[in-house]
Amino acid sequence: MGIIQIIITLALIFVLVKPVGLYLVKVFDYEPTKLDRIFGPFENVIYKLIGIKREESMGWKKYILAVLVSNLVMALTLFFILIFQKNLPLNPEGIDNMPVALAFNTAISFITNTNWQAYSGENGLSYLSQMAAITFPMFTSAATGLAVAIAFIRGLIGKQDNLGNFYVDLTRTITRVLLPLSFVVALFLVFQGVPQTLAGSVNATTVEGLEQIITRGPVAALEAIKHIGTNGGGFFGTNAAHPFANPTALTNLVYIVSMMLIPTALVYAFGVMVKNRKQGWVIFTTMGIIFLVMLTIVFTAEQNGTPALQELGISGNMEGKEVRFGIPGSALFTAVTTAATTGAVNNMHESLTPLGGLVPLAQMMLNNVFGGKGVGLLNGLLYVILTVFICGLMVGRTPEFLGKKIEAREIKLASVALLVHPVIILVPTAIAFLSDGAMASMLNEGSHGMTEVIYAFTSGAANNGSAFGGLAANTDFYNITLGIVMLLGRYVSITAMLAIAGSLATKPITPATPGTFQTDTPLFVGILLVIILVIGALTFFPTLALGPIAEFLSL
Repeated sequence: MGIIQIIITLALIFVLVKPVGLYLVKVFDYEPTKLDRIFGPFENVIYKLIGIKREESMGWKKYILAVLVSNLVMALTLFFILIFQKNLPLNPEGIDNMPVALAFNTAISFITNTNWQAYSGENGLSYLSQMAAITFPMFTSAATGLAVAIAFIRGLIGKQDNLGNFYVDLTRTITRVLLPLSFVVALFLVFQGVPQTLAGSVNATTVEGLEQIITRGPVAALEAIKHIGTNGGGFFGTNAAHPFANPTALTNLVYIVSMMLIPTALVYAFGVMVKNRKQGWVIFTTMGIIFLVMLTIVFTAEQNGTPALQELGISGNMEGKEVRFGIPGSALFTAVTTAATTGAVNNMHESLTPLGGLVPLAQMMLNNVFGGKGVGLLNGLLYVILTVFICGLMVGRTPEFLGKKIEAREIKLASVALLVHPVIILVPTAIAFLSDGAMASMLNEGSHGMTEVIYAFTSGAANNGSAFGGLAANTDFYNITLGIVMLLGRYVSITAMLAIAGSLATKPITPATPGTFQTDTPLFVGILLVIILVIGALTFFPTLALGPIAEFLSL
């Protein structure tokens, strides 16, 4: 039954790939469409309010400047809301101001679409902070990532350095994609019993006669965009395991589909936009194979449990999992939330078996298994460019992708985008193990403690935000270092990829010849898979060997 449940969920996601992908193409096509009649009037009001000219085009430098400046302004706004929340309205519980280091970490976390939480949502944030400093950037950060991905695609197929208009792309993503989907999902969540209110908590008397405080608030709205926007985080400290956030198997199903909906559809939309659907399916197939392998590992590992459980006659590892989801719903959620770089969790990753815990860690290290809004596709295309370059060297031809020559400038920028990921994971991890204060935050020793620390920095670098658990991360050291890691993980790669797009946009399209290396064939899928896995293994295998692999061998 567990396998059937997983198959039905994945089939539903696959069925939605094409229609949602075609819709995304229409959203970002600047040509007039029927959608303009519905959304145009609202968008025109926004353009007038912020002084945006829809017809204004941006080269890659102007586009990335718009991204950085707008994100900086929003991050500062979030920071000040958090450090002054006690003095602001909509704080019925009288929650105190957030400490500066934690506010820095939180503002960076949510503006970068990471949504790492070093606080417990219901106890650390006022309703205003939950809406203005958490829910609001869930829309804008997701929209930013999607806009950047679309801009990169325009660079691949363009004939001049014109990547579109960032503010138009941002607005359209929110009004035409994120808001409508979030509204529908939020209504369904309310129907399933998720709270949506501005009233304060309520006191209840338990069956034992004790008083209990039941926290509530605008939960459904936050949980909807949290999954649609592949944000992560949560209104409650226990995230999507909380019965008010994820009360039924149906809400769990909707969350899984929501997380995978746009990342998978965007890959199909890429094929349509470059007028080569085979190319889109090649990237989709490569990502899909890695995802299915990872899902199989975590499901099998949790289904089998550990030798100690097997000796007791216990089948499966239910530690840290909700009974209402079981092993299938928990394993699938684990694979999806780190494939789509969402970061929402419906079970405690620390309680996974060693091989089960290896899966979310490995997917974040690869950081190209569908990924979050736009970022997964960008990382996938990064590996495509590197694969084309390596294959070009092997056959002695100037590498080409979609008719554009891949030369020294593109490879240098791609190398920067590729190398920054392991650097901001491994270097801070090494520093943490040299710091007595950072070591004191580890609740476990040995290989499991090693995994706790490496997981935290991997989650921050991949802009995922999920937590392994077992690490007291609310310290000045982790708040500041993780904040820096999240910033670098988000904006260095975005800048490098947009620079590649600007460079490719000015290059002429070279007609295909009999000697052109085809990148839309099953052969290329195999080569791309090998390149991804070899680079991933060379970069991270020693670290994994000291963490989850060592723990597995010690059982």
